[in-house]
Parts: sequence; structure tokens; C-alpha cells
Amino acid sequence: MVSTGQEDPTSPPPPGGGGGGFTSAMAPSPAKREDSTSRGTRRRRRLIGVSTKMYFSAARTEAFIRGVVGLLSSSTLTLDDVDVFVIPDFVTITSVIAAVRSAPEGSMAGRVLVGAQDCYSEDYGPFTGEVSPAVLAEVGVRLVELGHAERKRLFGETDGRVNEKVRGVVRNGMVPLICVGELRNDGGVERAVEEVIKQVRVVLEGIGDEAEVVLAYEPVWAIGASEPAGVEHVKGVVRGLRGWKGVRDRGDRVRVIYGGAAGRGLWERLGGEVDGLFLGRFGHDAGEFVKMVREVGGLGGPGAEG
Repeated sequence: MVSTGQEDPTSPPPPGGGGGGFTSAMAPSPAKREDSTSRGTRRRRRLIGVSTKMYFSAARTEAFIRGVVGLLSSSTLTLDDVDVFVIPDFVTITSVIAAVRSAPEGSMAGRVLVGAQDCYSEDYGPFTGEVSPAVLAEVGVRLVELGHAERKRLFGETDGRVNEKVRGVVRNGMVPLICVGELRNDGGVERAVEEVIKQVRVVLEGIGDEAEVVLAYEPVWAIGASEPAGVEHVKGVVRGLRGWKGVRDRGDRVRVIYGGAAGRGLWERLGGEVDGLFLGRFGHDAGEFVKMVREVGGLGGPGAEG
């Protein structure tokens, strides 16, 4: 069981963690809410976002987020059923949050969720160089990406370690965006489903059903590739994942999005089988990113202007 670490009593996280998940700004309006008996049957909100990984300088991050905020500030672009997130590097997180908060009141730009690319499992303590989930929540981070294949490959992270971090994120009121996916493209859909469920079983251990979770299905072999995994493969794996009891029983508190060479036109080809897309380099241009947002929102396919 993960402890809360050595907390700093002079700097406790604010009530509710400060992050607040998606529900405070992203949930349907009260008039549109359905009672708990319909949980798992109503349509899940769409979700699309981008991680800058470590590709951007601070100046490029500033230019990117100001471009995104400017394009999403249009009074004609609302997309009330779509959530948008941006995950910059740690150094620029607070400036990105400030840029989002500067957006016109009521605009879609002001609803952009800012995420972090990782965090530590403990809130406070002698953990030099690590990033506290409590501090992330305090400054306004709303979701945290965890378990990316690059962190597993480069830093030896295990699914068990990811689970400890998931607990820290949930404890601080943020939403974990957990990356899962099979290593190799040689076992077909059935083998991929088995591997992904094995990962999800571990990373969600001890996480209450009431916690909001995003699962980013990213076949490791497709990350950084010129083309995404085949549409039927993605659909088959996502169906298998949704059919597993550990996900099914969580109802609409779990959204499954696709990453791994995701680009324009993919959303339409997937035919609504996933809840959204997680972009990497394909979304590193503000204009292209917003075109993808419009596509997921149903405002135009690959050839649409906007």
C-alpha cells in the first residue's frame, strides 16, 4: 500500500486536490445529467489531446499554447461534448496553465485541460528530482500521463510502479491517463487484448470504481511510426478491453482513447469505437491540432477547413 509520504504540514494541498479531474468544468450541465441508474449507458464525452514530450523549447511551447488558445477562442467553436488536453513539459506547465486561464470567458480555449507527463507516487518527502502529485494539483494540473512505453523502456518502470503513481494522482483529485499497449505486432487481436488487460489489471489495482480514468491504447510497435495500427486491429482490441469486467464495471468513468501515430482522418475511420485520440508529433502544430479537435467534434474530416 502506498503511503502519502512525508507531507509538509506548512504546505498541504488545497481541499479537493486543486486538480478536480474533469467533472468540475467538463461534466454535462445539471439539466442534462442522468441519474446513477444510467451510468455506463450514456454517451461518453469525446477526448482529444497532445503531449509535447521533450521536443519543444520553452519558447516553442509558449507559441504553441498561444496558438491553440487563439484558435479555440473563436465564438463559433464550442464543441460542448469534447474535452481537450495539452501535456507540456514540467518546466512550462504553469505558463501553459496561465495561458489557458487568460482565454475569453466561456470559450472552448478556457476549458483546455493541462496535464503532466509523469509524477511521483508520494506527495512530499526526501525525493530529490521527483515531481509531487500534490503540487501538480495545487498549480492547476488536471490529468497526469502515466506508464508511457518510453518510460518503461528507458527507466525500467513496471506496471506495479505505475499503479503506485495512479494512486497518487487519484488521491490528489486528478485524472490518470494511463498508457497501455502490446509490445509486438505478431500475435493478432486476441493476444493484444490479453496483454493489455494484464496491464490494466495491475495499474488499476486498488483504484475505486468512482475514480475517473483514461486508458490510452498505444500499441508500442506503432509509437512513432509513419502509420497507426490497422483500424480493425484497434477496434478489436478496444472492444476486448471494454468487455473485460474490470473496465466494464466502471461504466462511463473510463474512457478509452487511441494513440500511436494518430493523425488526421483516423477518427473517422475508427467509426466511434474509441472515445478520442492522443496525439504526439502529429499534433505539434497548433493549426493541425485544432483541425483534429474539430474532426473529433464532428465539424469536418481530413479535408475540412478551420
